[in-house]
Amino acid sequence: MDSRPKTLDLLLHVMRELRRNYDAGAAELGLTMARARVLTTLAGMEGATQAELATALQIEAPTLKRQIDGLERLGFIERRGIDGDARKRALFLTEKARASGISRFVLAVRAELFEGIAAEDRAVLDRALSRMVENTARIGEKWGK
Repeated sequence: MDSRPKTLDLLLHVMRELRRNYDAGAAELGLTMARARVLTTLAGMEGATQAELATALQIEAPTLKRQIDGLERLGFIERRGIDGDARKRALFLTEKARASGISRFVLAVRAELFEGIAAEDRAVLDRALSRMVENTARIGEKWGK
């Protein structure tokens, strides 16, 4: 008998399917799931620095830099200087990003993903997944992350 929890297998399956389907839909906009996530997060905090955005996304700054560089090349993000600090740059969406429909796409995916799941079930799921995040962090600390 397989000793792996079915929950973990299902969670991994959801993530694989979500990424595959999300990437397929976002590809029409010239994006990936990771890049779409950067854009939708930045939409709620325009003018943020790269470090602030990395913190909000809970990813490492070098990983975000690659995403921002790509999004800038595609014309979705622009970097602007910050008055009083020549080293820091603020990030902003371009008109192309605003017109791309990525926010509507993300909202539609989220709505479909949770279709048929009651609010109370989502609350239980949120608590369980939050605990799994904490446990995962503890595992990382234990095994030398």
